[in-house]
Amino acid sequence: MASPKKLKLAEVLDEIDMSRAAFYRMRARGQAPRLQRLPNGHLRVSRDDLDAWWAACEQRAA
Repeated sequence: MASPKKLKLAEVLDEIDMSRAAFYRMRARGQAPRLQRLPNGHLRVSRDDLDAWWAACEQRAA
């Protein structure tokens, strides 16, 4: 089974239409998708985590 796609932070920010600063404010409040730091220091978000975060946002809005 293939591992889930890892998205660059810039790709995530573009998809959710949010600035980096707003994303980090949400992250500080525990309301953002989980970030994974790669050994080279780059940040990634798994597609599964982002999809789960979207689903949770939709449930809160309903």
